[in-house]
Amino acid sequence: MTQDRIQTIGHSRIQHGPLSNRVYLMHLGDGDAGAVIDAMQSLARAEGYTKLFAKIPAKSAAAFTDAGFKTEARIPDFYADGDTALFVSRFRSEARCRPDDAEKIRKVLEAALRRADAGIRRPLPEDCELTRMNPDHVSRMADLYDRVFESYPFPIFDPAYIRRTMEENFRYFGIFCNARLIALASAERNESGTEMTDFATDPEYRRASLAAHILAAMEADARQNGVKTAFTIARSISYGINIMFARGGYSFAGTLVNNTNISGRVQSMNIWYKPLA
Repeated sequence: MTQDRIQTIGHSRIQHGPLSNRVYLMHLGDGDAGAVIDAMQSLARAEGYTKLFAKIPAKSAAAFTDAGFKTEARIPDFYADGDTALFVSRFRSEARCRPDDAEKIRKVLEAALRRADAGIRRPLPEDCELTRMNPDHVSRMADLYDRVFESYPFPIFDPAYIRRTMEENFRYFGIFCNARLIALASAERNESGTEMTDFATDPEYRRASLAAHILAAMEADARQNGVKTAFTIARSISYGINIMFARGGYSFAGTLVNNTNISGRVQSMNIWYKPLA
């Protein structure tokens, strides 16, 4: 299936396409709300997309509320001026606004919240090294992502994409064991926050808590660079990833219903956040 596309409207950036069957406002520029909402609605009508989704400051909420958007999640004190980040959505299909796996989503969240603030329990395995990735690693990074994910909302299977994001606002960290790349994730700087994302672990090492070690390293790096808040958008039916963030001191912000095509289908996603400063 064709990868979703990213385009600019004014000073704002959206992603859209058939893969996740949505229009996603990734960044809202000052004064762009009206034009962006019109563009998102026009795209959804023209292409038949069944969800419009946006991350916006609370000060811009009125325009989106008037256009029929509802808040699915919120991160307080996210922006530099102290404003809250809202994750708002408008559905164009009755089926899209109802998660098929609501009971499992509930059980995963309950399990994660029971383990809040437990921290990392396992040490890094012997002969393994955690390091910041560089352009020389991009082919091995793409190979690992290709082995782990059947589908993904961004073209992480393409070494050129990984290289380009490294040159922009992504910092990738990975774990090598006996010179083999076995775990990987990225920290994407957004306004005053950083999204902890793109977690992948070789299936042979799934129970070694490698992602938790990478998360801790990315948090330390973000703090050193003055980042205010860390957050993630995690698959809501994954026990492992939700428990990891709860153990790491992250707070639950809400669930994005039927939001993202990942691992072969459109799934609901949980948002977790943690103040770093």
